[in-house]
Amino acid sequence: MKIRKMRKQLNILLATLALTIAVMTPGLSQSGSTEVSIEGDAFLINGKYTYEGRYWNGHKIEGLLLNARLVQGIFDDLNEETAERWKYPDTKEWDPDRNTDEFVAAMKSWYDHGLMSFTINMQGGSPMGYGNKNWYNSAYYEDGQLRQDYLNRLEKILDEADRLGMAPILGLFYFGQDQNLRDDAAVARATENVIEWLFDKGYRNVLIEVANECDNAKYDRDILKADRIHELINLIKSKNKNGYRFLVSTSYNGNQIPYENVIKSADFLLIHGNGVHEPERIKEMVKLTREVDVYKSMPVVFNEDDHFDFGARENNFLSAITSYASWGYFDFRMDGEGYEAGFQSVPVDWRISSERKKAFFNYLKEITGK
Repeated sequence: MKIRKMRKQLNILLATLALTIAVMTPGLSQSGSTEVSIEGDAFLINGKYTYEGRYWNGHKIEGLLLNARLVQGIFDDLNEETAERWKYPDTKEWDPDRNTDEFVAAMKSWYDHGLMSFTINMQGGSPMGYGNKNWYNSAYYEDGQLRQDYLNRLEKILDEADRLGMAPILGLFYFGQDQNLRDDAAVARATENVIEWLFDKGYRNVLIEVANECDNAKYDRDILKADRIHELINLIKSKNKNGYRFLVSTSYNGNQIPYENVIKSADFLLIHGNGVHEPERIKEMVKLTREVDVYKSMPVVFNEDDHFDFGARENNFLSAITSYASWGYFDFRMDGEGYEAGFQSVPVDWRISSERKKAFFNYLKEITGK
């Protein structure tokens, strides 16, 4: 009995010591310690501009949110007939918890190269890069309630982002999966449930992307389509807790300019560089976006672009930052490539492992001065 009592007292002492260290030591953040905000066309983290004071080759980097499309961080396949497609080459099994744990383990290396943000999605993206079939990857039940196992995985990622000082873009819906919600009411209910969960967890470092490419013809639910998507943006903006609300937007198909209804209601603008083969067009897209009549000063962010050529004199990444727009790396596994390639094709190797990943992160490191 005496030994047991001493062990209990020791455990209490160790727990108190650990809590004291977490509170007093910089870098050991608690949930809610990182806050993202916007001032004009720039992003701030905890009241300071991102990449504070940074210029690269005469181009202003301060205030940008350089990012990558990493939407499969909480991926699972609820269709048993297709789930075996995603098995790991070493274990010959698919494991959603391994996927998330390896994602979290890689996050600091991305941050150390200058990555301040990444897009992760409650309904993922195509696990084959492009195209949708009959897999079932959704953090929502049909009525819009949230699946706890998805939330558990998401919490691991958002906690680590909060600790590192990153500002993830959380996508709520994806074409090819939105049909798994019963109707528009279920979509709205799912939206409210996610926002309430984020409030309850105390996150202030999360940006919201309502739907990936809202103008995509494959959306089934009307409220997620381009002409009505502002209804969900405004719904999210109406939610406020302790004087805080989440910053929100939606994205468009590659090579498209945001519509007026979204420019009026969004806090920042998301555009995609897919299909843009001439870097000069990236500059033109930013210019045209800022010339829309209802545009007011706000950040412009590419959070998806499947073009690389980082060693070329002109490339899409460079064109974005010369236009003072943030840029996002989208990398999927191409035919014949090994497991280490691609950040969207499942199963994912989340390490900076392929030559393409190394080229991006080295370029990012040079630009940001990390």
